[in-house]
Amino acid sequence: MPMRKKILFVINTMGRAGAETALLELLKHLDSPEYDISLYVIMGQGEMIGKLPPCVKLLNPGFNPHSVLSRQGKWGLMKTVCRAFFRNGGQMNKIRSIGKSFSSMRRRGKVQTEKLLWRMLSEGSRRFEEQFDLAVAWLEGASAYYVAEHVKAARKCAFIHIDYESAGYTREMDQNCWDSFEKIFMVSREVKEHFLAVYPEYADKAEIFHNLVDQEGIRRQSMVRGGFSDGREGVFSGMRGVYDGMGDASNGGEGVSNGIGNASDGYEGKRLLTVGRLTYQKAYDIAIDAMKILKDRGCKARWYVLGEGDQRKALEKKIAALHLEEDFVLLGAVENPYPYYVQADIYVHATRFEGKSIAIQEAQTLGCAVIASDCNGNREQIEDGVDGILCQLTPEGIAESIETLLQNEELRNKLGKAAERKNMAQEQELQKLLALLT
Repeated sequence: MPMRKKILFVINTMGRAGAETALLELLKHLDSPEYDISLYVIMGQGEMIGKLPPCVKLLNPGFNPHSVLSRQGKWGLMKTVCRAFFRNGGQMNKIRSIGKSFSSMRRRGKVQTEKLLWRMLSEGSRRFEEQFDLAVAWLEGASAYYVAEHVKAARKCAFIHIDYESAGYTREMDQNCWDSFEKIFMVSREVKEHFLAVYPEYADKAEIFHNLVDQEGIRRQSMVRGGFSDGREGVFSGMRGVYDGMGDASNGGEGVSNGIGNASDGYEGKRLLTVGRLTYQKAYDIAIDAMKILKDRGCKARWYVLGEGDQRKALEKKIAALHLEEDFVLLGAVENPYPYYVQADIYVHATRFEGKSIAIQEAQTLGCAVIASDCNGNREQIEDGVDGILCQLTPEGIAESIETLLQNEELRNKLGKAAERKNMAQEQELQKLLALLT
């Protein structure tokens, strides 16, 4: 009987985000007697850990299942950082690496606190004597540094999920880590182009690996009870059919956070939806200004956001200043977002940059009319005027695109049906990874 191939995946956290969702889908496809799959999470925490397939062995001896944004999660994060600073020694080297990263970021005009710590966290993570056949760094930053420098494996590969230039990574931070990888997989063509703009010498290693998307599973989950609970029930457009008893948001994970969601509201207007973390990248500050324009023009619409992040307080302050508390609604992170997609009239993804958005793929799978900003990543997923609309990332540009679709149901249906026809079940992608085991 042949020996099982030992594969290690390393990721920074297991929070509720696109890269983590993509990893869980890939791990499900690797559930086979041929493979012995292990996972190591650099930060040792994240609420998505409960979705880890049974076939995967978690190497973290203790795991914090709380979001890094929760009170328990933040406390756990602080303890992890402190432990990493002292574990494995080399405190002076760790301080110097933080200093180098800080200097590099300051020259570029933006200091990103979490990235300052990635190399220190890599240096202070647990070490394993086990030899793997393949080690996979699933994310940039700490997981890439850790696999490159501290994992024993016959072969190594890495995945890039973001616009590398816009995300703020630099050569000074990376310290030649990419030399250690046989393959560097990119989730889209534009991600590849932007990575090679920083590292042209790795062109021979770079290859596109599209996210695996379980379209049938998404459609099944969209049909369960849940979603919006502030009034409207019944029939929804496109492929989305008839829903009975809308109004139960009890499956909402961290749930509704601001009081919107009372069925007595009786809301009858149009619904806009965005799914994504509350971060600078996602440009919610611009979206709020767009919602103000729509309200001033008399559009009867509500914009809902599913997700959490470090920008929540700032966004709530801006929403209140513009008197949009009932118009731009931060619902928090939810366990199952898919009923919300099918109950929305328009899905909006107006971000500053992307790698390849899982949320857009989910919206397309569920036949949503999609509006996305014309930026890196988004433009590769949307054919403007065919299966969605690309807009300028300005309040006026977003508002005008939304108003156009709100007033044209026929166009909404046309775009949604074209999006739904997209085939994203790229099973052949898996073979690119497994080829490294031969």
